[in-house]
Amino acid sequence: MMTKGLNGRAARALAVLGVTALAGCGAPGEGGFGVGDMLLTAGTTQPPAQSTAIEDVYCPTVDVTDGGAALQVRGGGEAGSVRSQITLGEVARECIGQPDGSTLVKIGVEARALLGVGGSSGRYDIPVQIVVKDGSTVFANRSRRVAAAIPAGQTQTNVSIIEDGIVVPAAYANSFEIEVGLGSRAPAGRRG
Repeated sequence: MMTKGLNGRAARALAVLGVTALAGCGAPGEGGFGVGDMLLTAGTTQPPAQSTAIEDVYCPTVDVTDGGAALQVRGGGEAGSVRSQITLGEVARECIGQPDGSTLVKIGVEARALLGVGGSSGRYDIPVQIVVKDGSTVFANRSRRVAAAIPAGQTQTNVSIIEDGIVVPAAYANSFEIEVGLGSRAPAGRRG
């Protein structure tokens, strides 16, 4: 990295930014709308100003829960035709190591609401479940409902959800899992 002309603090900030961007990027074929989009979209989680984030931290891929990739709502007419379908889109994660050994996690999820044969324009609620855990120890179990508005004349819309401020304790910082899914499934386990 070229740091000529930058003071030590600015050079460290650029190094942390570069590593943070890499930590949130997925491997080829993994998908993800990227950390840059997450940071532009929402969220204020940043490492404390007085400390330096740890550069090389474990950051697992985001798994989709069984049956959590899509939801369909069927209507009574036309032999139960599909009114709407909600599908999980791209996902991203960002992990920042903290001086105490814990990891600060931010997760971004994109979802799409589609109209079916029996559907019409309007507001659709998209339920998203985000779980950060290690075995039966759950660090975060967050259920969010996001409103997706499909305007008249349109057949679909996308929404993004950002969950940040999730802290994984140091004892679990190298083995935790991230799961997302549509719906509200509560995992078995306890909060660590």
